[in-house]
Amino acid sequence: MQNEMTGAEAAVRMLEAHGVRHMFGLCGDTTLPFYDALARLDHGITHILTRDERHAAYMADGYARVTGRPGVCEGPSGGGATYILPGVVEANESSVPILAITTDVATTSRGKYPLTELDQTALFRPLTKWNTSLDDATRLPAMMRAAFRAMTTGRPGATHLALPFDTQKAFVDAGEVWADPRHQTFPAERTGPEHSEITRAAEILAKAQSVVVICGGGPVIAGAFAPLKRLAEILDCPVATTVSGQGVIAETGPHALGVVGSNGGNPATRAVVDGAEVVLFVGCRAGSVTTERWRSPAKGKVILHIDSDPMVIGANYPTEVAICADAKLALEALVAELEGRDVLGKNGAAFCEVAWAAKLAAFNALAASTETPIRPEAVVAALMAELDDDAIVVADPGTPCPYFSAHYRWRQAGRNFITNRAHGALGFALAASMGAHMGRPDVKTVAVMGDGSFGFCCGEFETIVRHKMPITSIVFSNATFGWIKAGQESGFEQRYYNVDFDRTDHAKVAEAFGVKSWTVTDPADLRGVLKQALAHDGPTLIDVISEPLHEAAAPVSEWVA
Repeated sequence: MQNEMTGAEAAVRMLEAHGVRHMFGLCGDTTLPFYDALARLDHGITHILTRDERHAAYMADGYARVTGRPGVCEGPSGGGATYILPGVVEANESSVPILAITTDVATTSRGKYPLTELDQTALFRPLTKWNTSLDDATRLPAMMRAAFRAMTTGRPGATHLALPFDTQKAFVDAGEVWADPRHQTFPAERTGPEHSEITRAAEILAKAQSVVVICGGGPVIAGAFAPLKRLAEILDCPVATTVSGQGVIAETGPHALGVVGSNGGNPATRAVVDGAEVVLFVGCRAGSVTTERWRSPAKGKVILHIDSDPMVIGANYPTEVAICADAKLALEALVAELEGRDVLGKNGAAFCEVAWAAKLAAFNALAASTETPIRPEAVVAALMAELDDDAIVVADPGTPCPYFSAHYRWRQAGRNFITNRAHGALGFALAASMGAHMGRPDVKTVAVMGDGSFGFCCGEFETIVRHKMPITSIVFSNATFGWIKAGQESGFEQRYYNVDFDRTDHAKVAEAFGVKSWTVTDPADLRGVLKQALAHDGPTLIDVISEPLHEAAAPVSEWVA
């Protein structure tokens, strides 16, 4: 290695040193030195050229979720920096570590009205865990190490680096280019729990008549699958999840209650939460959706809370025991403490069996319906029947999210379901499925979206075809922004305003990009077409003419009420 290298070369070498294998982004004028360094150097990083920067960030998000390694996205100054923001804030609020690098105008041009100038650090400051501008080339390696340290430690999150044009061309001491291997994966440098708080929690849990555990995305990120399963066995208690927490426990297991809350929950699961004496939140913010606006669990329950972020604990409920620690370490310690105690059984498996029986009775009748337009339940049932246990499903908000959260029963623990629950922007699923496929190419990945979302993201079908990604996309085609129309149906006396649009032939649009596509109008044809799409060795799309949300039995409590 030479004694000196340019800032652009140093940036590439720092990514390589941190174990980066894939990067997603879009070129621009201010990116030229960085791209030239990527072209010249032997670094082992595969760069995926996207069609806009927003989807580059979504790809980095999906990639990080399935690999356990930070996702990296990049874009140019000006419009590129503003376009990449939605994916950055979604990842940050979902505790997913992605690094966004946006190149910038030269520091010497600031204040002279150069094209694409904006204050990038001010723009990203409220939306990231940490960000800076690399104005001093000699500090570039240290600042890149800081970015990886920030996004992988504590509560994981998004970081941002602005990379000015002159910094990319300035010189860096090659001896400063090194990385801490602990920050190549997340969560890094986990924090263990206070033993006294573990003891107090174990005493309460052992003696309680009834307990329910509610898991958010934290234990999925932490990989706390084994200790959570053991905790449920020791206590014989139900384990419920938020939408983001799905996958922390196999939903076919005896102690899995399924999703609770206003998006995906149902009266049977709500009854289990309402009947519990003690509620243990694990890596869960206890926000408005999970708790149905803080009505379930009701105030007055005994609340125990495990979270890596101290600001989350006690924010919404008075908390008897607060355990600020990594979810895996905390659950392992709790299991070890309970193993040596006399534990009162909670009869949780029986509660879960009753709840699932009620939920499946309603679901199976709708899934078997021969009515048209096709019911979303039929699509969920077909995918459950045809997909392998290790398949990845990425669902957009709108029509897909409540149906897959409530009804798709995950048969193994792990990160097999991805949806954007922090801000819920449309157009996430297609790009995130691409990132997930790049991170875990040996399993089948399915992107499920509404036709509103399709309009946000269809340009990325060119990227899918260019890289021959065998992703199957499913579009619920109902010619409306269904979530909003359902809200107008239930809460505004059916005053529908500006939510409907003309139907698009999504299959033909996808075919124009080179995607093998089908349109399905008859539920009897659904399974057969799905078999063909899943078996095809390239990208596929199924356009399902489906029932709109405002006419459906969607598992969203405010609409049912």
